[in-house]
Amino acid sequence: MAAKDDLGRRGEDTAAEYLRDTHGMVVLSRNWRCREGELDIVLTDPEHRLVVCEVKTRSGVGFGEPAESITPRKVRRIRRLARAWMAAHHVGWVELRFDVVAVLMPPGRETTIAYYPAAF
Repeated sequence: MAAKDDLGRRGEDTAAEYLRDTHGMVVLSRNWRCREGELDIVLTDPEHRLVVCEVKTRSGVGFGEPAESITPRKVRRIRRLARAWMAAHHVGWVELRFDVVAVLMPPGRETTIAYYPAAF
């Protein structure tokens, strides 16, 4: 499990850096947890929208592309977690967007990033 956790952490680091450097976003929270689960990255974009980003990282596509693992159930959970994050941080009504970053990190090969803004 440690190798999977390390891969996930590296993927989240890569995604946060990509969103900051390429899209001008500001990271507000990483790996925010509450009793219902965890949000990978919470950010604001240059237009001051709140962005909740789910990061999916894989070392290969043998089990499908990284973003394919986001099920309708996972979408519902992320939406609930976003409301919990907003309540915990006393955030009122804001424009909210849900993005996905899929990171593919094959051993010995170049990392690739697929970005899906407003994915759900």
